[in-house]
Amino acid sequence: MTIGERVAFYRQRRGLTQAVLAGLVGRSEDWLRKVEHDVLPLDRLSVLRRLAHALDVALGDVIGEPVLMAGADESGRRTIPALRVALMDHRQFLAGPQPGEPPRLDALAAELATQWGDYQNSRYARLIQRLPLLITETQTACQHYGHTSDDGVRAHTLAASAHQLATAFLTKLGEADLASISASRGLAAAHVSGSDLMIGSLYRSVAHALLSIGEFEQAVALSRAAADRLEPGLGTATPEYLSVYGMLHLVGAVASSRRDNRADTTAFLAEADQAATRVGHDANHLWTAFGPTNVTIHRMTTAMELGDVQVAVHLGPRVNTHGLPVERQARHAIETARAYVRWNRTDDALDVLLAAEQDAPEQVRYHRLSRILVREMIRLPRPATRAVELAYRMGVHAADSHRP
Repeated sequence: MTIGERVAFYRQRRGLTQAVLAGLVGRSEDWLRKVEHDVLPLDRLSVLRRLAHALDVALGDVIGEPVLMAGADESGRRTIPALRVALMDHRQFLAGPQPGEPPRLDALAAELATQWGDYQNSRYARLIQRLPLLITETQTACQHYGHTSDDGVRAHTLAASAHQLATAFLTKLGEADLASISASRGLAAAHVSGSDLMIGSLYRSVAHALLSIGEFEQAVALSRAAADRLEPGLGTATPEYLSVYGMLHLVGAVASSRRDNRADTTAFLAEADQAATRVGHDANHLWTAFGPTNVTIHRMTTAMELGDVQVAVHLGPRVNTHGLPVERQARHAIETARAYVRWNRTDDALDVLLAAEQDAPEQVRYHRLSRILVREMIRLPRPATRAVELAYRMGVHAADSHRP
C-alpha cells in the first residue's frame, strides 16, 4: 500500500472528507486528492507528520510498515524478532550477576568493531545474524561487572555503543519504536560509563529515534542541549570530540529542516561545518564518518526536506563520497535519486540507484526511502524495464492487497 493509499484509508476510518483533512493540514482539497491517488508524490516528513497528527495516528502508520528482512541463510536464524527479544530480555532487569562465565570484554570489543564495520559496509544480513547476541552479551557484562569498577565502566561503554549500532540499524529499516527502546537503553549505559563522548553519541541516537517517530521539535531540543553539554570542551577538543559534537549539529539540522525552520537548519549546518573544518578531513572517529563531505551530504538532505529540490538536484551528484564508508555513499545515492525523481528525471534516479546497488545491495533493498522511490517508478504508466527488474530484486510490488 502506498503512502497516498494509507492517507485515504485512515481518513475514511476517521470519517473525514478530503476537504476537512486538507484544511487541517493547510492544503487544498485538490492537493489531497492528488496525494491519495499517488499523482503527487509525498515524502517530506514535515508534511507527513502533519497528516499523521490530523489523522491521530503515528507517523509510521502513514509511512508504512517496517521492512521484512529476508533470512540470511538456511540456518533458521531469525532477523528483527531476534533483536527485539535481545533488547527486551528479562534478565537485564534483574539485579546482580547472572549464573555462568561473564563475557570477555576484549572479545566483546573486537566483536563490536566487526559489527560496526558490517554496518558501515552495508552488510545487513551478516549484521542481523550477530547483533542480537552482542546486545545480550553486553547486557550480561554490565550486570556481572557492575557500575563502579574499571571493567564495569568499560562494559557499559561497550553496551552503549552496541545499542547505538542497533538504533542506527533499526531506524534504517523503519523499526521506529524498537529503535527508541534501543536508544534509551544505550543512553542509560552511556551515563553509567561517564564518558562525555559516549553520552553525546547516544544523545544523537535518541535524537535519530525521535526523528523516526516524527518528534522533530524534541529532536531539535535534544540535539541542541547535548551539543551545549559538549561545548565547554571545544577549546581542547580531540578529533573524536569534534566528530561527536559535529554530528549532533547535523542531526539537529535534519530535525530543523523537517520542521521547515530554515534559520535553525542553517545555524546547525554552520556549526557542524566549523567542527568539520577543525577535523580537517573526512574521518570516521567513533564510527561517525564525520568530516567536510558528510556536512555537504547533510546540506543536500536538508535541502530536500525544505522542498528545495532544484538545490538538491544541483548539489547531489557533485558530492564526491568515495572517501566515506559504503553506508554513507549509498545513503547519499538514495537521497540523490529522491531528488531526481522529484525533478522528473527518473532515468537519472535509476542510474544512481543501480550504481548504489552494486556496492550496497542490501542497503538499497531494505532502506525505507529507496523502496518508496522504486515503488513509485514501477507505478508509472510505462515503467522502465530496469525499474521493474530492480523492484523484483528488492521485493517491491506496485501495490499490496493488505490493509494496515
